[in-house]
Amino acid sequence: MGVCRLCGYSNKIVSDVIGVCAKCLRENKEAVEVSLEIHKMYRGSIGLPVEPPRNLSSITCNLCVNECSIPINSLGFCGMWMNDGGVLRFVEGYGYGVLHAYLDPLPTNCVATPVCPAATGSGYPRYSSSLGTEYGYYNLAVFFAGCNLDCIFCQNWHHKDIAASASLRRRYRVSVDELVREAIENDKITCVCFFGGDPAPHSIYSIEVSRKILAYSLDHGLIKRICWETNGLENPSIMEKMARMSLESGGIVKIDWKACSPQIYQALTGINGFKAVARVKENIKVVANIARERPEIPLLVVSILLVPGYVDEVELQGIAEYIGAIDKSIPVVLLAFHPDHLLRDLPPTSVYHAKKAIEIFRRCGIEKVFIGNKWLLGPYY
Repeated sequence: MGVCRLCGYSNKIVSDVIGVCAKCLRENKEAVEVSLEIHKMYRGSIGLPVEPPRNLSSITCNLCVNECSIPINSLGFCGMWMNDGGVLRFVEGYGYGVLHAYLDPLPTNCVATPVCPAATGSGYPRYSSSLGTEYGYYNLAVFFAGCNLDCIFCQNWHHKDIAASASLRRRYRVSVDELVREAIENDKITCVCFFGGDPAPHSIYSIEVSRKILAYSLDHGLIKRICWETNGLENPSIMEKMARMSLESGGIVKIDWKACSPQIYQALTGINGFKAVARVKENIKVVANIARERPEIPLLVVSILLVPGYVDEVELQGIAEYIGAIDKSIPVVLLAFHPDHLLRDLPPTSVYHAKKAIEIFRRCGIEKVFIGNKWLLGPYY
């Protein structure tokens, strides 16, 4: 049973880790500062910048919405880019990524599974190897270290440890050509999905990898769908390049929208929520416009994690209204929360919460709404 440090409200869906309730976050400016305490404490303990650096006399990175102005010989917020003596460079040098790639049998537990060619056969024979499920085929899952967010519920939080450690980064250092070779030499790989962490800090690397994979697959008549699972905070010009790779290959861009209210977004992720929400909206629009060029397979899927007490009806209504105004055919996948990383004092998502979310999106005219991991739901609140 958590207690809001500002208004005293007590409930099982108030987190003592966050320190304040959703109502105070949306209405009280002091609440955001309280919620940032856990982010600063954790990031400081592992040696990552506690907030996106703002040294105006230094180099600025424009890959994502944080636009870190990085002091000399220091790291950006993601831990993947540094000011190396006055030169902006990737921590492991040009042409390399910090990642773990592995084979994931299809159909896999992917956010986009309900509409993916690997599970549905949509786009056959150009984009799928089967009229139905692609049994016997694989997704090459590319898990990147480093992220431009600091989500306190991250289920893959160990990527931050890799980003913060030079010795670990070297262990996971993979060249462009090494990853391309892994993707093209196995003709049973029909999906390549970039996630993490987040692809944004690795966007230059991953776009180069994708171009080579796509060129090879087109020359040899192979199916190699390029997919992204991202928070959608990339520079819009980068987002467009990523979406074009997916469009041409039969892949899907999955954008995870954390919250609609900037204050809730900031409390959960540790970065400027006003800039982040605006960028997510902009990039959803970018991908949705490109999606009209390939109607047979959805190019864009939006996912929302139903964090108890915080991603509530107010947040869901705002997200649903925005998506509905852009394109009601955009599939939405609702994800059940489970306690992880720093946010372990909230229960998993309740059945009622999920049902209410579905109702909100359907009321806003969204045509395809799915629960991505319904087995986690229960009578928790």
